[in-house]
Amino acid sequence: MTQPPSSRVIPIQAVPVEPEDLGFLSAYEKQVRIYPRSVKGLFANLRWLMVWVTQIVFYGLPWLQWNGRQAVLFDLSERRFFVFNLVLHPQDLIYLAALMVIAALALFFFTAVAGRLWCGYACPQTVYTEMFLWVEKHTEGDRSARMRLDAAPWSLDKLWRKSAKQLAWVTLALVTGFSFVGYFTPIHSLAGQVLSLAFSPWEWFWVLFYALATYGNAGYMREQVCKYMCPYARIQSALIDMDSLVIAYDTGRGESRGSRARTADPKAMGLGDCIDCTLCVQVCPTGIDIRNGLQNECIACAACIDVCDDVMGKMGYDKGLIRYSSGTGIEQSLTTRQLVGRTLRPRVWIYGALLLVTSGVFFASLSTRQGFSVDVIKDRGTQARVVEQGTIENVYRLQIMNGTEHAQDYSVAVSGLPGLGMATPAVLHVAATGIGTLPVRLTLPPDMAATVQGRSNPIVFEITAVQGVEGRVAREKSTFFVPR
Repeated sequence: MTQPPSSRVIPIQAVPVEPEDLGFLSAYEKQVRIYPRSVKGLFANLRWLMVWVTQIVFYGLPWLQWNGRQAVLFDLSERRFFVFNLVLHPQDLIYLAALMVIAALALFFFTAVAGRLWCGYACPQTVYTEMFLWVEKHTEGDRSARMRLDAAPWSLDKLWRKSAKQLAWVTLALVTGFSFVGYFTPIHSLAGQVLSLAFSPWEWFWVLFYALATYGNAGYMREQVCKYMCPYARIQSALIDMDSLVIAYDTGRGESRGSRARTADPKAMGLGDCIDCTLCVQVCPTGIDIRNGLQNECIACAACIDVCDDVMGKMGYDKGLIRYSSGTGIEQSLTTRQLVGRTLRPRVWIYGALLLVTSGVFFASLSTRQGFSVDVIKDRGTQARVVEQGTIENVYRLQIMNGTEHAQDYSVAVSGLPGLGMATPAVLHVAATGIGTLPVRLTLPPDMAATVQGRSNPIVFEITAVQGVEGRVAREKSTFFVPR
């Protein structure tokens, strides 16, 4: 009896590991802390301008009064959302969806034009990191001072500096959490509860949750949020191309890099304009070296442009070694006019047109809102019934949502069938920002019903505002069923 051939296997050999290589067996790498250096310049000023604008809006908007109430309030308990003159109900969430579409199109448009402008100037992560770094600088010092302080043993000076920073961070985080909840609970009543700590459990949860998120993200995680948690860094490559304006290092002009005296001739030394001072790396909040090319971690804050321009000015060289340009612009040494011309390419026109049309439709829809909306609900218990003397009756329920801040009266009329009448009062009073319900009984005489037996006949309800917003009419379609 023959033996089956033995199957051939690939032997797995154990690889010897040297003791000094054991550190590579860890699945996690220790995070190297980044100490961003402060910088001054045009783009730093623009970033701080955006910090002031966004935070004045965020912290100040809940305190703004409008028509005797909070200007912007998302009252979840009453299911009403106030945005200045607008009063929205859950049925108006289509506007929220439209806003998200507009925001996405705006992100696509600006990214295609000039990269991560949102990340560099308006993203909450960037804004709060700037604020927390400002506190850190004024309590512990600039980059080198913070590095020395962290490396030094604990002392009274280190203790009070660290404590002052933590106290300021916690205070700022709690104020941020309080302001966030102030958009959902009237902030004046919320402020009255602060001293007595009379928050509801949900208010406690959201104040502390948002404060903790701000404290952790802006105080400690910082660049890790941009590197590992934010998906935008991964999708930006699908939105930009060689003609998008991005922060770029001019390799042809800067290389070979090397230090030299201010009076030295770099060409005679075989050097480019980069003096290899590494300040562009020291000011980068994500710790990358822009001289290695555009990277996912770059948030387009342009701090490297400011510091490099400052160094070039001190060396007597032309500014712009690091600048806003494009891949094509760097390769072909394009002028500013040529860069702008290549930026306005088909994808930018398409994104811009979609953004313009969507925004136009959104604002047109908001401006032409009736101020009230109507739902017609037909009685599902009985489609139709025969009442006295053979008259056909259908029953409906009209639900009218008053979107204004004043009580309103609404009149109801119906059309669509000859002889169709209304057997119930045709006027409904609805409180301000309230919802009213009106039962409606429609009747059709037997002689008219005989001509449309066994059919669902289309009818139209006309609801007219007769007080406050006179003349506004809402029309809702329904059917009137006549049995055989």
